[in-house]
Amino acid sequence: MTKTAPKGRKKPAARYFERAAAVKTEDGEEKPSKPKRKHQRNFTGDFLKIQSQEKSKALKRKRLEATEKPKKQKIPQEVLEKYSRGEAVDSTGVRTRHFKEKHKRKEIYVEYATEQAARTELLLQETPGQLEADEEETTAEYRQAEIVANVDLQSAAKHFSLKLDFGPYTMRYTKNGRHLLLGGRRGHVAAFDWVTKKLHCEFNVMETVADVQWLHVPTMYAVAQKEWVYFYDKKGTELHCVKRLARVNRMDFLPYHFLLAAGNSAGYASWLDVSIGELVGNFNTGLGDIRHMRHNPGNGVLCIGGGKGVVSMWSPKVREPLAKLLCHPTAITALTVDPKGMHLVTAGLDRLVKVWDLRQLSDKPLAIFNLRLPANELEVSQRGMLALSQGTYLETYTDVLLGGGTGRKNMLPYLRQRCDAFVHTMRFCPYEDVLGVATANGFQSLLVPGCGEPNYDALEDNPFETSKQRREHEVHALLEKIPPELITLDPHEITGVDAPTLQEKIDAKRQLFYLKPPRININPRHKMKGRGGSAKAARNKQIVKDQQRKEFIAEVRKAKKDVIASHAEGGEETTGEKVKKPKAVRSVLDRFKPKPQKKQKSTN
Repeated sequence: MTKTAPKGRKKPAARYFERAAAVKTEDGEEKPSKPKRKHQRNFTGDFLKIQSQEKSKALKRKRLEATEKPKKQKIPQEVLEKYSRGEAVDSTGVRTRHFKEKHKRKEIYVEYATEQAARTELLLQETPGQLEADEEETTAEYRQAEIVANVDLQSAAKHFSLKLDFGPYTMRYTKNGRHLLLGGRRGHVAAFDWVTKKLHCEFNVMETVADVQWLHVPTMYAVAQKEWVYFYDKKGTELHCVKRLARVNRMDFLPYHFLLAAGNSAGYASWLDVSIGELVGNFNTGLGDIRHMRHNPGNGVLCIGGGKGVVSMWSPKVREPLAKLLCHPTAITALTVDPKGMHLVTAGLDRLVKVWDLRQLSDKPLAIFNLRLPANELEVSQRGMLALSQGTYLETYTDVLLGGGTGRKNMLPYLRQRCDAFVHTMRFCPYEDVLGVATANGFQSLLVPGCGEPNYDALEDNPFETSKQRREHEVHALLEKIPPELITLDPHEITGVDAPTLQEKIDAKRQLFYLKPPRININPRHKMKGRGGSAKAARNKQIVKDQQRKEFIAEVRKAKKDVIASHAEGGEETTGEKVKKPKAVRSVLDRFKPKPQKKQKSTN
């Protein structure tokens, strides 16, 4: 029902649903249509047709697909098991709901971390590989010339040899495997980029060189000369002379602690903090001339081999060995620790090479290599390959834990190589399939396919770092430096709480009954002549001593009473004095309680 306009007023215009204009269709039928607006009534152009609803939905779908994040690729179960941290914690024994939820959240975080670690394998483009022999052939038959002829030009350029006249030589690679340092016994020192063959410096110190070692950056290195240890920079300029490190035979560097470890001919083990220039540890090990020394990359402990077949493990803050391991019945000729810090490899005059588990320190080796001659050098690669030398003869094995040796025909070596002179030092180059060998006549770079880690972490070790990245990495390493007090056999001890045992508590209580008053030393102030005599000073001394002794005795008596009171039974002390009980709270209803009966006096 529509409203009628009152008299005297104009009738309002009808709305579009009240009056509909008739529009003729193609069939001739008239259908109501919506009237046009005023500014559209006289429009003579063509109107654009609006897209159908289906087309607009298709456009929306395309936009959503373009903005949607790509779906994550499903991770294979084998890869997840590789990075798994074990089974989840069973929360059935947890009492409170709070800790149950805490365990659930922790398991979610661990699951996420495992998944992310497994996904990183998609970014690892390089894959490790080894030589595979054809039928009726072995990889030990292949020579370096054949390997070089069948690899690419870039890898073939990594095989070279240097003939030098100031040997025998020692050598070291940097932590990222880019630079090489050589030191000759007759004073020759050279540092260069072995990939591009660019020489940094070369000089002769004009005295005996026992060992060389890179420091925390590839622009500084240490040289153990005849008397003392000298520091040089990349250009060969002498930076410092450490006279407290005298007659050093072996050196090693702990990169996360900034410690230069050294062992000298008198049996002293020393640790020099290169960031502050102080000795954090220096004491006699009692092992005599130290010739075999390596540090454990897992916990920073220094492993030193002795002439009695014993490997002792040392920390800079403990003057006694943390552990001793009897490895051979004869003298030790070589030792090394794998880069993960889990296995110790030793060689002795008994012509055996043994692999030990550093996590358990058991008396049984994990693997044994039987050799024809005693091994004089040992080295383990990042992929777990073992290289050993017997004079001028080299052998490499694919796995440390498999065992083998020339004494076993069924466990042949992976590669063999004959050098032109006696081998004095061997090192695997990090992140490269290269074994560096320093001999009496120079240096050789050998190709060992599959020995190096193919993928590197650029935030940890970057072989292609620039000078700016090197400076930033040095600053971060200094900020994250680990103090020497944390060098222990078990690096996870710091996460635990050092709670005293029951025996320690009992011993501490017993010591209270046998304490003696401490000695009191008094240094009186010097007075002017006539102000005080010797008798007066002696009397004042005695007064102060008596007062402090009385205070000490009172504290001991109080402690003894507390100990006796805590162990007293029946609420009474052994002295017969009653222990004061706390007073009960009085109430209004106490008057209804029965009164205690009084004891009747006996009348005799």
